[in-house]
Amino acid sequence: MIRTTNRWLKQLGPGLITGAADDDPSGIATYSQAGAQFGYQLGWTLLLTYPLMVGIQMVSARMGRVTGHGLASNIRRHFPRPVLYAVVAMLVVANTINIAADIAAMGEALRLVIGGHMLVYAFGFGVLCLGLQVLLPYQVYVRYLKWLTLALLAYVAVVFTIEVPWHEVVQGLLWPKVALTAASLTVIVAVFGTTISPYLFFWQAAQEVEELNADPVATALVLDPAGARRHLRRIKIDTYIGMGFSNLIALFIVVSCAATLHLRGITDIATSAQAAEALRPLAGDATFLLFSLGIIGTGLLAVPVLAGSAAYAVAETFEWKSGLDLQLLEAREFYAIIALATLGGVALDFSPIDPIKALFWSAVINGVIAVPIMVVMMLLADDPKVMGAFTVTRRLKMLGWLATWTMAAAVVAMFVAS
Repeated sequence: MIRTTNRWLKQLGPGLITGAADDDPSGIATYSQAGAQFGYQLGWTLLLTYPLMVGIQMVSARMGRVTGHGLASNIRRHFPRPVLYAVVAMLVVANTINIAADIAAMGEALRLVIGGHMLVYAFGFGVLCLGLQVLLPYQVYVRYLKWLTLALLAYVAVVFTIEVPWHEVVQGLLWPKVALTAASLTVIVAVFGTTISPYLFFWQAAQEVEELNADPVATALVLDPAGARRHLRRIKIDTYIGMGFSNLIALFIVVSCAATLHLRGITDIATSAQAAEALRPLAGDATFLLFSLGIIGTGLLAVPVLAGSAAYAVAETFEWKSGLDLQLLEAREFYAIIALATLGGVALDFSPIDPIKALFWSAVINGVIAVPIMVVMMLLADDPKVMGAFTVTRRLKMLGWLATWTMAAAVVAMFVAS
């Protein structure tokens, strides 16, 4: 039994970390808003996004493992440079703003728990995240990220500290009764934009390349197909479990806020820390503490992923050395981008710019650039010149394009609702 469990755990890595990083403090704020404003009636969105998320993330993971190159590197090799530069520039801007919002939420959550000054904590969290990425070897760092995914279980515990009408939860999942107003449509689009984000595509593909480079005898599948079945099966299991974990935690956040905030008529939630503070008088100190600690834990997981995905994209664009397995002096440009993205996010928290309002524009950028990136990914994944004998299967192709066109529809709906 123990041996079987260990074998399964070893198959979890890039997919699990990517899925968990999707539930960052900014995502928590979106899911909290969905539960506070509409109760259980938007639970169905997380059922719908799950297969779409699995499809597009599996495409990015396969591309990394099959080609031995990250997403930006593959775009550089097969598309015009202006397309690559535009996509990467928007990704870096969006990620930096997202980092600012996440670090601010972490600082505010810690302030709520122990008192003190939010900006001091925000600075400390930024330096901590940067230091871990620069100083820890890749294999140690990945183990640390895997353990941090357990922080999300705080939101499972929250649900079991309050009274939940589970029949209403099931109804929201299977037979929702929400009117498609401008307000509900905006939140639905926000859930889609939070769940299917471009930085996740870049990160999971890059982590597959890192896993490949960490094995001295491994090569890209397009060059050496031996063991392809085993590797692709591992990617499939990792992605299914990672994205399932992500969406399940998101559902628990929606449920916890629906059962407390929505029930009491508290519907205006702008940040994850605000949701935690609002929970305290309604659900007690234990629930508040779990929710707050979950914000800090998920932030410590998400900020390195946001900064790292930006660094991989820029480094691959300019053909710089990249990888968390490299020492600082071996990949100075790569680590410089990580530092700029992380400390740039911290600097935004000290500026007059409201990171929460800026986050809206980050979500807009993410939603807009997700569509062309997904189109490019699908074209690359179905091209034998790129993937050799490992082009996407018919089923995965259908799922990937369904995710792409669903996201495109969400972007159109977002602009119409705005």
